Amino acid sequence: MHMVNALVIRRNTQLAKTQKALRAAQYVRMSTDLQRYSIQNQAAAIAAYAQQRNLTIVRTYVDEGRSGVRINGRAGLIELIEDVQSGNADFDHVLVYDVSRWGRFQDVDESAHYEFVCKRSGVKVAYCAEQFDNDGSLLSSIVKNIKRVMAAEYSRELGVKVHAGHCRIAGLGYRVGGPLTFGLYREMVDEKQRSKGRLAKGECKALKTDRVRLRPGSEEEVAVVRWIFQQFVVERKTNIDIARKLNRANIANQHGRPWTDIMVHAILKNENYVGNLVYNRTSRRLGQKLTRNPHHIWIRNTAAVEPIVDRNLFARAQKIMAERYVVLSEDDMLRRLRLTLARKGKLSDGIIRNTAGLPSTQSYVKHFGSIRKAYALIGYKASRDCAWYDARQHWSDVLSSLAARVAEELRSDLGIQVDITDGPSLSLSRRRKIRFQVVRQLAKRGAKHAAQWRVHRPKPDDEMLVIPRLNAPNVEIQDYVLVAASGCPRYLTLSDSSLARHRAVRVETVDELIAEIKARFILANHVAPTKPTLKNKRRKRDRPKTRNGRARR
Repeated sequence: MHMVNALVIRRNTQLAKTQKALRAAQYVRMSTDLQRYSIQNQAAAIAAYAQQRNLTIVRTYVDEGRSGVRINGRAGLIELIEDVQSGNADFDHVLVYDVSRWGRFQDVDESAHYEFVCKRSGVKVAYCAEQFDNDGSLLSSIVKNIKRVMAAEYSRELGVKVHAGHCRIAGLGYRVGGPLTFGLYREMVDEKQRSKGRLAKGECKALKTDRVRLRPGSEEEVAVVRWIFQQFVVERKTNIDIARKLNRANIANQHGRPWTDIMVHAILKNENYVGNLVYNRTSRRLGQKLTRNPHHIWIRNTAAVEPIVDRNLFARAQKIMAERYVVLSEDDMLRRLRLTLARKGKLSDGIIRNTAGLPSTQSYVKHFGSIRKAYALIGYKASRDCAWYDARQHWSDVLSSLAARVAEELRSDLGIQVDITDGPSLSLSRRRKIRFQVVRQLAKRGAKHAAQWRVHRPKPDDEMLVIPRLNAPNVEIQDYVLVAASGCPRYLTLSDSSLARHRAVRVETVDELIAEIKARFILANHVAPTKPTLKNKRRKRDRPKTRNGRARR
């Protein structure tokens, strides 16, 4: 027994430290996916360096296709720094190919900071392909700092050259990056303008000498674009009205999803539809914030695309949008709100929304913190509770988080393809949709009256509604109700006694809600689950029964 214990290496012993000192981790990074063999070349040089110094590589941290300008998005380096700081690192060396692979940070102090974090925790960073040993000497410190400056300057100069090249290509009438709007597609052409085929979403041109041109889409898509401009300019429909008509006609956008007012606005302001190609309206240099460039440095080619929309019609649309969007000072916003109060005698969300020349309720919340504060500044006290407007963003975030969790469970457990759309809602195969909507509890008419929640269905094509019901103060979720939306009226009044009439199921927790949703999909599609789901008994338990066992309607 004593002989066996003598062979055990205890923590914090000299032998354990000696063995740990011979263990190393390697960090490798390549900037773009086109550098196919960069990772292998770095690993080979690092392996040779480790063999010369009797080091054993026990960990590998990799960042593939990641720029070295910032640490954001570099999961490998972030994990390395976290392991070192938390004490989970079982190595004393980090091997990197050279200074530029560690990072091309524009602030060289940032690069030094991450190396200092490792050094403070007893982990040495070694640059295997450099001609100096990173031993902290005066010479190595000077050379290393020069290398960092050179790496940062290389990225800056490269960014300037790439941007200048993009501006030149755009000036010749070719497409340079950026997502497309509806009714357009990309065509790849060679240096002699011969077509090499249509580029699908996510595809890139094959050769550096190839170029990309914009082409009008199908006749159906072109007709939809022209219809949008006609509705906006001639019929004077709003963006949201146009989006609703498109969705009711089951016309999907370029992403295969329902339309929104923002998508309609993007089409109305896009100059591609009149043949113009505009570039350099915004720029983002070396990971900095997106900035809007002045008009005089925009790159515009006026004959790059076959026009879809008449220029006169397009100009009228721009004039209408310019007149609609007016920048007002906060004093002017309050003055208009005060005038509206004087004319109407009261204020509400509907009055604000329907009054011409008055900013939206969301604009007042954004500028003054809440609609109540805006009311207080003009000396008005609303009779209705305005706290709901203040909490709208909070509940929107709650619903988005809930939708993301349900989508992940359906993907992982049932293998169902799920897309999260605006609303929020989940779009599934065969046009099946699950919408999430939080509802407030209505004020009780009397002490003996049951609690009620009123629900408005904005979309008639939803198949299932997930409704978190709030408690009496309307500050927390009380429970969750799952409703089969088919056949239900546009307005639902949900009380505990009316759940069976609307084929609704009430559950207490999110886990029970997800289990109930999966149970319905399993029952409808005969999908074999990988995890246990909620039994049908729970659904029957909440239903009031009559003598014959059927739910009372």
